[in-house]
Amino acid sequence: MKKLITLTALGTILAVSQANAAGFLLREQSVAGLGNAFAGASAGAEDASYAFFNPAAIIRQPDQVSFNATAIVGHVKGEGALGYSPTPHPLYANQSEIFAYDNKMNHPVNKMILPSVAATKALDSRNSIGISLSAPFGLVTDYSQQWAGANHGTLSELSVYNLTAMYAHRMTCDLTIAGGLVAQYADATLKNGVLHGVDKSQPAGFALADGISNTKLHGDATDVGYIIGGLYEYTTDTRFGMAYRSKVNHKLKGEISFASNTPLMTQMHAFNQRITAKLTTPALWTMGVYHDINSKWSVMAEAQKTYWSSFDDLTIKGKANHEPLSVTNENWKDAWFYSIGASYRVNEQWKLRFGFAFDQTPVTDGTRTPRIPDSDRYWYAAGFEYKYNDKLTINAGYSFIHAERSIVNLQGTGNDASRGGLYARYKGNIHLFGLGAVYNF
Repeated sequence: MKKLITLTALGTILAVSQANAAGFLLREQSVAGLGNAFAGASAGAEDASYAFFNPAAIIRQPDQVSFNATAIVGHVKGEGALGYSPTPHPLYANQSEIFAYDNKMNHPVNKMILPSVAATKALDSRNSIGISLSAPFGLVTDYSQQWAGANHGTLSELSVYNLTAMYAHRMTCDLTIAGGLVAQYADATLKNGVLHGVDKSQPAGFALADGISNTKLHGDATDVGYIIGGLYEYTTDTRFGMAYRSKVNHKLKGEISFASNTPLMTQMHAFNQRITAKLTTPALWTMGVYHDINSKWSVMAEAQKTYWSSFDDLTIKGKANHEPLSVTNENWKDAWFYSIGASYRVNEQWKLRFGFAFDQTPVTDGTRTPRIPDSDRYWYAAGFEYKYNDKLTINAGYSFIHAERSIVNLQGTGNDASRGGLYARYKGNIHLFGLGAVYNF
């Protein structure tokens, strides 16, 4: 009985990758780039923050520090959810086919602030170094402990921080190459409730279970990756950029715990076990172009590919015997991000930015879960730059992200057998508000 409950608790925890945005990648590392929907991010090199996308950018911005903060405000709304089990569950004595039904769910995507900072220093006319601190991956989704899909997840928190040291060398007047070493820290907390089923004598079987049971997994790890890039300045008005950021393989170490306040689970009032779980933050390849049409107008474009297919499953192992306790298949696909943008220089002090992007989801219909009810999305961006003086520049940006409607339709088979099935509908959008400052020293 104890082993069965342990496996059930572990099985209800889904992969860390179920996040709020396209996958769990956070591009919002540059407020200047945000105003152009990150078009030309690998070629623009307009301030030190662009080094996140291409380390070769630091050659054009020596002796500079850039501070950026972006507020992410999600309005993802569940339009209804039905949780059920296709077969009676051995843990629940009075199991009906339907666990619970929610006509209306709370907004599951929480607000978050994303900070970043980058600094550069010229060693001489052909060599520059830089350092940056960023948070390129993350998520926060939060449901009620007793919502209809509680078996599939209630809380998902992932924070990933990068400390990157970079070096850029101008090989010729036109070509710069660069590389960097990335130290990446990942911290994850996942929770889910355990619905105990409802008695068939209750009206239509639509009722939430009495009592609360939940599982919690927490783990963290620090590992190393790299970034390489190049910047080719075809003319003084046109430049091309390309960069590759490696994947980072983490082995999270932590603990899983189970607790319940309901008589049904008195045999497992509390349970704790040390575990390990592998998490891969995906590689990112990006290519962009930037062109000054004249003294007023500039245009730019970007194509980015995120290699989400490297994250194919989440395997949770007990630390004592290193045997798999739970395996969750993800089967995500590689996804593309395309953007175009333009900037208009009003005068020496003011610049206006505009952009549009298409952001492809890596989630397939068969693997979509409530931890990330993800879908393709469209970005509409605008922003401005104000040059206060030769030392200080202020940037502000805003993006409205419209997400297509999505459906979660899990059948409760395979790895979901212990979680039961779930049908849920979602719609929503995301607002990004960015503010940044660039200081030349």
